[in-house]
Amino acid sequence: MLTGGQTPARIDWMPVPAEVRVRTGRFSLDSSFAVTIEGAATDRLSRACVRLMRRISDRTGLFFERESATGALPLSAPGMTVAAGREGRVALGEDESYSLEISADGIRLSAVTDIGCLRGMETVFQLLNADADASGYGFPCLTVRDRPRFQWRGLLIDASRHFMPPDVIYRNLDGMAAVKLNVLHWHLSDDQGFRVESRTFPKLHGLGSDGLFYSQEEIRRIVAYASDRGIRVVPEFDMPGHVTSWLAGYPELTHRPGPFRIERRWGVWSPAMDPTRKSTYRFLERFIGEMTGLFPDEYFHIGGDEVEGKPWMEDPDILAYMKKHGLPDAAGLQTHFTLRVQKILASHRRKMVGWDEILTPGLLSGAVIQSWRGREALVEAASRGMGAILSNGYYIDLVQPSAFHYLNDPLTPDMNLSEAEAANVLGGEATMWAELVTAETVDSRIWPRAAAIAERLWSPADVRDIGDMHRRLRSVSLSLEQAGLTHIRNRGVLMRRLAEGADTGPLETLLSAVEPVKNYRRHSMRPFTTFSPLTRIADAAVPDAEDGLLFRSLVESWLTESGADSGAEAIRRQLILWRDNHEAMLPLIRRSPMLAEIESLSSDLSEAAEFGLQAVDFRLSGRPPEKEWTDRILLRLGEMAEPRAEVELAVLEAIRKLAVQP
Repeated sequence: MLTGGQTPARIDWMPVPAEVRVRTGRFSLDSSFAVTIEGAATDRLSRACVRLMRRISDRTGLFFERESATGALPLSAPGMTVAAGREGRVALGEDESYSLEISADGIRLSAVTDIGCLRGMETVFQLLNADADASGYGFPCLTVRDRPRFQWRGLLIDASRHFMPPDVIYRNLDGMAAVKLNVLHWHLSDDQGFRVESRTFPKLHGLGSDGLFYSQEEIRRIVAYASDRGIRVVPEFDMPGHVTSWLAGYPELTHRPGPFRIERRWGVWSPAMDPTRKSTYRFLERFIGEMTGLFPDEYFHIGGDEVEGKPWMEDPDILAYMKKHGLPDAAGLQTHFTLRVQKILASHRRKMVGWDEILTPGLLSGAVIQSWRGREALVEAASRGMGAILSNGYYIDLVQPSAFHYLNDPLTPDMNLSEAEAANVLGGEATMWAELVTAETVDSRIWPRAAAIAERLWSPADVRDIGDMHRRLRSVSLSLEQAGLTHIRNRGVLMRRLAEGADTGPLETLLSAVEPVKNYRRHSMRPFTTFSPLTRIADAAVPDAEDGLLFRSLVESWLTESGADSGAEAIRRQLILWRDNHEAMLPLIRRSPMLAEIESLSSDLSEAAEFGLQAVDFRLSGRPPEKEWTDRILLRLGEMAEPRAEVELAVLEAIRKLAVQP
């Protein structure tokens, strides 16, 4: 194999490795490329090497002479050697570090465990690029020493509120592996659905799922698939609240009279398990015993969030029980329940994970607290010697921008934790709650933003350049699509449906400038249920509208550079495109009733773009506008900020900055 080209000055990888030394030169690919294994040739490592070769072949179009990875055999030409010291455990705290050497003569990847090799293979694949003269493909020469900053790097997928079929889980596991996430937190029960086959209590899935659930065999296959990628699967069965789907089949678990049906609406509902009945714990003992047979991970999530204690406090039998056991309030009763469940889990050699509501003064050590309401619970748990996971600031269902999540760190100096306490901060999890997503749209809400969170949890704390993150994220997003994720392609499906088969170009241009409303605002704009369609403009829009991001960056750079002509021309081209787009949108709007709700939004984008063009002209002329013009523009931009169709224009602030003259 020949060397050629130069090492790129910037590499589009994510997460950024801990230590990198870039050298001159390249290792170039040809059809003789093969992977050989040294050391612990585990089945997991062998399969991973085969997958890597196939991914490289698909990316480059090369027909490799060897169709699979080889054992420790001499190669006829330089290739890639992978060396693992031992088989890794898919468990918290396992060694995931690796070393990577790429020279003009070949690639050598080594790690203590085969799981470390898996992490290094993802780095190798991200380094693959075309030669400078476009004559072929290869890798830059460099040395990497890499290890994760946090040991718990998770993604929660809620399969309860909207069922996520197995193929959704499989492809997201591949996406997680690509960016070195290592925990799938699988939210499997809630008021809207119980999603696992239970042979011990068959009415759980029989009456609590609408027939949409995972069979036990499907669970085993998914857990094995995750393990093959070095990913742990932590199940969550929410209790004692969020249990309406449990009660549909087993109303005796609560103190309230039934019957119960699956909840079709979103929100916090009052039904809860009865913590005072021995039969509740006998049920949970058998249920947990069955589920731990399906999920081998040592951690088991019990939820514990948003329990409305008022119904408990209105029941005379429960009040009598509380008095007898010295439980002062509903929080004390929930702690009583939590401790009983913790002992059941311990009897099955499992450790308990729960949301921060379970962190009460009476909670025993050994639990792991997942902090979602704020950082305070994370600090308290760590200072009390418990494991702590941050999800506050990583709620990707709230469609906040990548930069917001990227700068959110699980461990910061202002927490004032000792070294020993800081070690209890295990990491973090992105949470994909499913009220407003389906299998068709869920990938677009997870990716590519979850890759930015993955970098925060893996890379050194000082890797924080937002501009560079956005640059790399665009490239990583395409790589994630190759991994099988549908965050890009399904957006096209939605747009073609909205356009009734017509050319989607104008709609794509409009969507490039709008984003879904953020936080919980969409819930307040119209009533949603489990049956509501999620196929409208708000579902096709994405949290980081790419042209909107680029436009904002162009404006910031141009204003900082005091009006360079090249920057002005790029800004004008984008504004002209948006200005003229409304006329092209009108035939689509007339054709598709679903697009009627965005007519005023399209018109406003055109008008705002015209304001932007006028503002650029004023700046280039050196003649500031009249105050009346500025006041009128700012008033209209403020009016345009009002959301429609559950989306909002994402470029107004940048246009406002253009309009406000220094």
